[in-house]
Amino acid sequence: MDRKALILGAARQLTLDRGVVPSLNETASKAGVSKGGLLHHFPSRAALVQGLAVAALEEIDAIMVAASTEGRAAETWLRISVPAGEDVALFRALAIAHRAVETPGDDVAAASREAIARWESMIQDETGDATRARIIRLVGDGLAANVVAGIESAPTEAELDALIDVLVRRPGQDSR
Repeated sequence: MDRKALILGAARQLTLDRGVVPSLNETASKAGVSKGGLLHHFPSRAALVQGLAVAALEEIDAIMVAASTEGRAAETWLRISVPAGEDVALFRALAIAHRAVETPGDDVAAASREAIARWESMIQDETGDATRARIIRLVGDGLAANVVAGIESAPTEAELDALIDVLVRRPGQDSR
């Protein structure tokens, strides 16, 4: 594992443990690197927050690319849009930290817009319908936002399956 990934892993674990993105000193200590070594990769706490966010985008991107090659981008998007367990805490902490350090022209916002456009395009390629792809993407966004904000609990597996049946399956297709 390279140092940057080691630092991000330590920052992620500390974020999960504490509910907030850690200081650079805490992160360096947990990662077992010097503060200078950490600053080489992440010169500020804002850069660390951005690194965590970009790593999350890359994880989702890998999942979506794999799903797209299997013709399951729409269903996969809806399923991964329901955070569970430690992901809820991580996303909450990242959202709070990101808002606190965000600057105009933020790289994470640009990377997020690009990723969302790419994922929506994968869904459109699968469904053959730009409007349907946008609706599926937005429903996934709403599911994630509501769970992370604590507005509602994650849907049960049966509820999610029913939602997927309505949004993704075409008439005449077998339901689960």
